[in-house]
Amino acid sequence: MQKSDDKGRTPGSRSGAHEAANEAEARRQRLAKNLRDNLQRRKQQARARRSGGADETSGLPAAKTDESED
Repeated sequence: MQKSDDKGRTPGSRSGAHEAANEAEARRQRLAKNLRDNLQRRKQQARARRSGGADETSGLPAAKTDESED
């Protein structure tokens, strides 16, 4: 005879799979929150680095073709 745990379930019941799914969902939510926090932090850092004016360059600064004397 199997003993039940303190919640009335027997070992090997589906509660283990349910708990694993709950843990996976909690982990997914934690990681999503962490990603959102990191994104907000990076956006704030990028805003803080700006001098206030719009960037005047178009494309890559090293790819300027008008200054070449070939």
